Amino acid sequence: MEGLVKCSRYAFGPNRLHYCGPDANKEIYDYIADNKSDLGLKKLLEQFETMYPYLRRIAESNGIRDPFDIRVVEAYWIGNRLLENVTQKELFRHLSEVHNLKKKLNAKSFSRLSDILESGGIPHHSFHVFAIWKRTGHEEKEHTIESIDSCRISWGRVMEVSGPTVTVERKQLVILNNKLAFSEPQNQRFTRTLDASDDIEGIESGNIVTIHWGVLCEAINETKVKMLERYTLQSMNLVNRML
Repeated sequence: MEGLVKCSRYAFGPNRLHYCGPDANKEIYDYIADNKSDLGLKKLLEQFETMYPYLRRIAESNGIRDPFDIRVVEAYWIGNRLLENVTQKELFRHLSEVHNLKKKLNAKSFSRLSDILESGGIPHHSFHVFAIWKRTGHEEKEHTIESIDSCRISWGRVMEVSGPTVTVERKQLVILNNKLAFSEPQNQRFTRTLDASDDIEGIESGNIVTIHWGVLCEAINETKVKMLERYTLQSMNLVNRML
């Protein structure tokens, strides 16, 4: 059940803004606060129309029965070797049929997406954010560079902790020469919204944290930082080839 709680921490940010998932943010928050999971939480997370199909795809391609297995959850949100076992054909079918993007996107956008997939698309959260410049949850509208930056899983080093306020040094997503790029590191303040887990409640200067839609999700180690950076840059580079 560890995967359910971790998944909740990443899904919480867009859900509280009513972008994805059921209208059950208080229930999801309570599960996180209690650091507990059960069938009720599983059913709530299954209602995230973008996330859950990706988890199923990754699990099926790796012979894993539970889409909320911790390895699957980390593959989608952070990145790990499970992503390599999803074929381009499987991912294309996933996006065109399961997410129905052939109908949701115009012909030009879908053709562009097909070209990106042929170049090596991956079922990572960052790939969906960068490659599909349109929110596919409750609000189907074009992304801005600011919303893309908020929607991707970013990471940064904690510089200062003052009560509920955490100052994080992170790179922002920008457009440079008509390409996606990262800015120089900048300090940004966040308010700790999720305070149940020791990795958020006990964070201190020097820790590295992940961020999704303004919510600090968890503290991660250097190995996971490298994975998150690797798959984020891989997705960014794929998309930049088509811009």
